Amino acid sequence: MLKTRLVIVGLLLAIAAGVVLFGALLWIRQPLFRTPPKIQNTATILKQVQTLSELVTVKYVLEKVVILEDVKWYGENRVLLVAHGIVKAGVDLQELRPDDVRVQGNKVLVKLPPARITDVYLDDQKTRVVDRATGLLRAFDKDLEQSARRQAVDDLARSARFNGIQGDAEARARLQLANLFRQFGLEVEFVRN
Repeated sequence: MLKTRLVIVGLLLAIAAGVVLFGALLWIRQPLFRTPPKIQNTATILKQVQTLSELVTVKYVLEKVVILEDVKWYGENRVLLVAHGIVKAGVDLQELRPDDVRVQGNKVLVKLPPARITDVYLDDQKTRVVDRATGLLRAFDKDLEQSARRQAVDDLARSARFNGIQGDAEARARLQLANLFRQFGLEVEFVRN
């Protein structure tokens, strides 16, 4: 009888210790114990200035849900990100060679370089992490969200290509250049590569 009571008391003490330890872990994770980050004001250094000759003619605004999971036998880390992205495309006029533009009277023959994606980025004001989970035995993976953002950028560029952004960019570049030449009283004809 005494042994049974000692075993029961021992089990109750072990359970109480486990509850206290679990409560302490939850208590430490509370926002009360987190201090807001300090932002240090440092100098900004201009490292390079580049000349651009891109005629950006179309912008796609896309949204994508990215779920990134890192599952191990001892727990998982997961992030669910709603990415709001911008993909821009156009033609690089610097790729024009002298023989790509010919003038015949009041007619201009132009061979445009192929349209390409010029910029892909996430709008940080509208991109948000909807869910983040860290397993009890796992450490928080600070790189998981950045990996999800990189994945979102790649997926947005791929989706824009699939939806025809380069064709739209080329058509709009032709329209814009035709309107520009028309202002000078010139007719433009675009020739194929």
